[in-house]
Amino acid sequence: MTISLSDAGKRFNYDWIFRHFTYTFRSGNKYALVGPNGSGKSTLLQAIAGYSWLSEGTLTANDSSGQLIPDDKLFEQVAIAAPYLDVVEEMTLLEFLSFQEKFHPFQSHTDLESICTKLGLHAARHKQIRYFSSGMKQRVKLGQALFAAKPIVLLDEPCTNLDAEGIELYHRLLAELTTNKLLVICSNDEQEIRTCNERIDIRDYK
Repeated sequence: MTISLSDAGKRFNYDWIFRHFTYTFRSGNKYALVGPNGSGKSTLLQAIAGYSWLSEGTLTANDSSGQLIPDDKLFEQVAIAAPYLDVVEEMTLLEFLSFQEKFHPFQSHTDLESICTKLGLHAARHKQIRYFSSGMKQRVKLGQALFAAKPIVLLDEPCTNLDAEGIELYHRLLAELTTNKLLVICSNDEQEIRTCNERIDIRDYK
């Protein structure tokens, strides 16, 4: 799986968020997008996901066999967790995971009960998510992305609201579930990106 951006740029009104971005992302690698708050990391992540159209340049995605993925189908290959994406708080954890599974199937070796257990939330699986702590909600967000049977995983500030135990859980899940995937993480926190083997500073593309 590859995603290639060539001379890519994105602007809002007259302000360029990034420009002349040329890079190829490949399955099996872990990429960190770094830069100050408000510098455009999340905007670039959304462009990589195919959620946000580029203002200039091109994005090309190819599957593992080299076949071109149409622009309007790229999002089907992506699992994402980000602070600006909410969970359905009126649902219980099991209801939410079942809902997610209908359009984002989970990896074949997992089931909903085991996902709850691996997230450390089995005892709360029948509780409405609105009663979860902020750290528990973040575990849910990470779980629906990391357990998804998708070749691309995009994470924006993945350890937001996690305590030390939650951060270690995050790293265990990364090691277990993303080995052969294309993983991109937006963060300035070293503990979130310590396993990334490539780093991209958004400030280089202003």
